[in-house]
Amino acid sequence: MNMRHSRFRGLGIALGAAIGTSVGVAINQVAISIPVGIVLGLIFGSILDNRSNR
Repeated sequence: MNMRHSRFRGLGIALGAAIGTSVGVAINQVAISIPVGIVLGLIFGSILDNRSNR
């Protein structure tokens, strides 16, 4: 794996965790929304990876 491939994924995980944490605090379900946010971040990161590789 090259560096450019993992940068977007890490950014997506960080963004997903941050969004999941803030949403979880808002709805008082942090334990559920953090993993959901990380999964969404992984999906978003891999979409960005595919777009940047083309």
